[in-house]
Order: sequence, then C-alpha cells, then structure tokens
Amino acid sequence: MHARLRQFTALATGTLLAACLSFAAPASASTTAAATTQAPTPLVVNARWAGHPTYDRIVIDLQGYAPAVTVTPVPHLVYDGSGKPVPLPGKYFLEIRLHPAAAHDDAGQSVYHGPKLQKINLGKLKGIALTGDYEGYVTFGAAFDTLPYYRAFPLHSPERFVVDIAR
Repeated sequence: MHARLRQFTALATGTLLAACLSFAAPASASTTAAATTQAPTPLVVNARWAGHPTYDRIVIDLQGYAPAVTVTPVPHLVYDGSGKPVPLPGKYFLEIRLHPAAAHDDAGQSVYHGPKLQKINLGKLKGIALTGDYEGYVTFGAAFDTLPYYRAFPLHSPERFVVDIAR
C-alpha cells in the first residue's frame, strides 16, 4: 500500500510541476503585452489652494488617471535629490507624494504650471512648494504654524487630488 501511495504522490507532484511550467512561459508573454498597453504616466499640471470658513484646501490637478498618493507629516521639508531645506515658514509640515506621476513630458519639458515655492497666509496653510519630480515621483510640501488635521482624497472628472486641512 505504501508503494502505491508513493507512486501516486510522485505522479501527482510531476503533473503539478508540469502544469506550473506550462503556465510560466505564457505569463511572461502576457506581461510584455500588458506593458505595451499600460496607461501613460499621469501628469501633474498645477497646484492651487483656497481658504474656506472651516478648512483650507490644496488641490493638485492631473492629466490622466489619479495615481497613488501618500500624505505624511514630516519634521521639515527638503528638495528631493539635493536634500536642501525648503524655505517655507512654519513649524509643521506635510509631504504629499504622487506615484507614478511626472511634472514633465517625455521630452523632459515641464508640464507643471503651478507655483514652485509659494508663501500663503490662510487660516492654517502658510506655504506650498513643489519639492520633487524624479523617477516617477512628484512631491509637494505644505507648511503650517500649528499641527494640521487633514483629510486627503482624489476627485474625478477632471482628475485631481485634494487635501483639506481643518481650521
């Protein structure tokens, strides 16, 4: 009985391995096909802000789809690549990072028409800066005098990303 069980196990293992190998080759072919039909990298074209009675709002305008975005409190703002400090007033800062995204076209020309560094005097928001556009990441920094309580979300038609900061 043990010999038949071993024989059956060996046969089942061989069949499973053969099936896995047969699926491996088409997977790489389908990956190549998918890469050629992938949507172009979304472009960051503008950043704007506004004060409202109970919150300040930052809006990042996009062309294409809305990429993944992380909003992170950081102790200070620096420019991507150089690490130089961003000269914005404030004691508290948020880093807004979009990926995949670009603020330039395939020829390397900027498509971003918003502010690169802007001091602002709203209820909470004291400044905004474009701090990076490198290797598929576009990064902004926002400055505040007091600890920001925020909500971040995408909006569609047209595509944009929003950060609301409570006053």
